[in-house]
Amino acid sequence: MAELENAAVIHNAPKRRFEIDIDGQLSVLEYTFKNHRLFLTHTEVPPALERHGLGTKLAHAALEYARQNDVTVVAICPFVQEYVANHPEYQSFVTTSVA
Repeated sequence: MAELENAAVIHNAPKRRFEIDIDGQLSVLEYTFKNHRLFLTHTEVPPALERHGLGTKLAHAALEYARQNDVTVVAICPFVQEYVANHPEYQSFVTTSVA
């Protein structure tokens, strides 16, 4: 499935999410933004598209966006927490504390 490997992540700011659209099936990483912090709240990939790395692409795009904009990330979503645990290059600006 080459289209999965080449899938582009779109930052849909009006809907507060990063998304990948594959033939009308939407994978999303939702967020809220408050006090210069990006709260990554929920990742969802349609069951038919699971295990193709789409969640990883979404997490990567959101974290790169935060890095480029010098924003602290609060990883609420368990998937994003796991991604960050496996990618130490993001740990300097990611927290799991909402305090």
